Amino acid sequence: IRPSMHLLNCGENMVAIPKQKMTVDEFLVWSEQTPGRYELVDGLVITMQSEKVVHVRVKQRVLDRLRSGLLAAGLAHCEAFPDGVTVRISKHTAYEPDALVYCGPRIDGDSLEVPNPVIVVEVLSPSTALRDVGEKLSGYFSLTSVHHVLIVNPEKLPVIHHARQTDGKILTSLVSSGSITLDPPGIAVSVDNLLEVSETP
Repeated sequence: IRPSMHLLNCGENMVAIPKQKMTVDEFLVWSEQTPGRYELVDGLVITMQSEKVVHVRVKQRVLDRLRSGLLAAGLAHCEAFPDGVTVRISKHTAYEPDALVYCGPRIDGDSLEVPNPVIVVEVLSPSTALRDVGEKLSGYFSLTSVHHVLIVNPEKLPVIHHARQTDGKILTSLVSSGSITLDPPGIAVSVDNLLEVSETP
């Protein structure tokens, strides 16, 4: 094993995780050829952890509501993406949000990244919560295209809505019921019944 790599057990395969720093361009080439899900932070590859079913269900509900909001607003030039696509933050940092909205020319189907997102969503998990509300939040808002970041705790409300104001300041709102207005691009997303509801036997 080269000293610049370490091994990660990924199912039946052993994945060599680079230890040396790389650019986002190098990372995208590497990640396309490597099983698993990863982010790049300051040039270093970070392995994304497995997710609980509750986390996946909430992500799907968020995505469904973003898509419904775009459809209701007639925003044909906007598209809601699930996780799996990369958002480039800087030359050496790239994140994979749980959902996002992009508005603009249609992105080529072979692209691995989505440029200039307008809305970014992170659904918290115990292993990533501190990064999601810290360095990733500031990273997303370093992109001038990002106007909204939604932080969703899959176990309890409120949804935390960070919104860029016209003066560049970030306004934070806690939303436990009703809808969140996301303008731009000009949609409303309901938080009612967003989370898992325990069924009584």
